Amino acid sequence: MYSAMNPVTLSALEAFPAELEKHYAAFPREFVHWAPPSWDGVPSEPFTAIEQVCHVRDIEVEGYHQRFARTLNEDNPLLPSIDSEAVARERDYGRADTAEVFADFRRARAVTVALLRGLDEGKLDRRATFEGYGPVSLRALVHYLCSHDQQHLAGLQWLLGKVDAARLRA
Repeated sequence: MYSAMNPVTLSALEAFPAELEKHYAAFPREFVHWAPPSWDGVPSEPFTAIEQVCHVRDIEVEGYHQRFARTLNEDNPLLPSIDSEAVARERDYGRADTAEVFADFRRARAVTVALLRGLDEGKLDRRATFEGYGPVSLRALVHYLCSHDQQHLAGLQWLLGKVDAARLRA
């Protein structure tokens, strides 16, 4: 079925799980749990490499899957923000099995992409209010999800730069 969603955005969403895995694989094993002395300038949430991938998985399902469903099924719902740092602490992200996290994320993203490919203009134009963002369409939520993906790739690159600087000082 034809999707009225921007094909560049859909392609980026579809490619993201593999990109995330490649970025994570670039970390030396001894640095997947490492945190820099300061998070100043980090382009994503201040999470270690393992925490970044757990966060992306959870935001996909508990954030965006819920936001999309509510926007499609309710009239102008209020979509709450998620306290990601609290979730990371509660779920002890640092102890996660990354193979399981990546498998769960790949499945969740496949569900997301299948949903989005099936939406017509009317569904993409459905409205909600997203806490911290204000009024949005479902299409805007899709762009915010794609932006969130890119922020986490940038966050992992930023963290790799901090890792390299720490290794130079050691």
